[in-house]
Amino acid sequence: MSGNTAIVLGGKTGLLGRTLTATLRTAGWTVHAPGRDDLDISDADAIAAYLDACEPSMLFNTVAYTQVDKAEDEPDEARRLNRGLPAMLGRLLKTRPVRCLHISTDFVFNGRQGTPYTVDDTPDPQSVYGKTKLEGEKALQDAIGDKTVIARTAWLFGPGKRNFVHTILNLCRERSSLNIVHDQVGSPTYTVDLAAMCLALAECDTNGLFHLVNNGQASWCELAAEATTLAEMACVIHAIPSSEYPQKAKRPAYSVLDTSRYTQVAGTSPRPWQQALRDYIFHDLWETELIAGAR
Repeated sequence: MSGNTAIVLGGKTGLLGRTLTATLRTAGWTVHAPGRDDLDISDADAIAAYLDACEPSMLFNTVAYTQVDKAEDEPDEARRLNRGLPAMLGRLLKTRPVRCLHISTDFVFNGRQGTPYTVDDTPDPQSVYGKTKLEGEKALQDAIGDKTVIARTAWLFGPGKRNFVHTILNLCRERSSLNIVHDQVGSPTYTVDLAAMCLALAECDTNGLFHLVNNGQASWCELAAEATTLAEMACVIHAIPSSEYPQKAKRPAYSVLDTSRYTQVAGTSPRPWQQALRDYIFHDLWETELIAGAR
C-alpha cells in the first residue's frame, strides 16, 4: 500500500520511532516525525493543528515515560506522558479520520505466569510505569477502540540509540566480566523487526491488542551472553539473582509475550530473537557503533 501519510510521535529521536520512520518511508509512506521544537505534545491545540495540517491516515505514538525506577518517584510525570498523552490523542482522533497505533509494554503483567502472555490474559501491573502504561491503553481504547491498535512490546534493542545490548558490549570493552540478572525472563525485540510488524498492522484494517516481539525467550543474562559471544568479546558473563541487583521498581519475573494474534492477522511469524540479534550486532553495531566507539 502506498500513498499513505503518517505522523510518528517520537520519530525524530526515539529508539523505535527513528527506525519506524525509516521503515514507513521505505514502504512509500509520507512521514512527519516532529521533534520537541516542532510540536509540543502537551498542548492539545498544537497537536490538533498539526493533525489538520498533515492530514495523516495513521498516527503512531512511540512516546512514553520509560524510566522505570524514576517513575516510582515521579508518578505524576509518568502518568502525564503514559496516560495523559494517549487520552489526549483519543479525544483529538475521535473526530478525525485517523487511525492510531500505540506502543505499550510487557510491564502491564505481574510476571507470575509460567507461559507466554496472550492478549486475552488479564493485566496486573506491579510498577508505576506498568500501571500508567495500562491506563494509557484503556484511555485510547475507550475513546477510539474501533480504530486503535495497542502494540505491546518488550526488551528493545536496535540501531541509533543506546540500549541494553549496546551498553553490555561497550562495558565488555572495559571489563573482563559482568554480573547480569538471570531470574527475569522476557522477549528480546529488535526495533527493525518491530517496525516492520507495526507497518504490517498499519496496512491491515484491524484494531485491538497485539503483542509484537521477536520469537523465543531469554533472561537478561542469556541475552548478554549471546551478544558477547556473537561479538567475540572476551568477557565472562556471571549470572546473579535480582536480589543482588536491587531496583526501586518491581520487574515482572516472567513477561514473555505470545504473538499468535499478530500471526493470525498478518500471516507471518516474528523470527527468533537470536537471528535478529545477529543482524543488530553484525549490521548495526559491528560495522558502525562499536568500531567508532561508545556513543
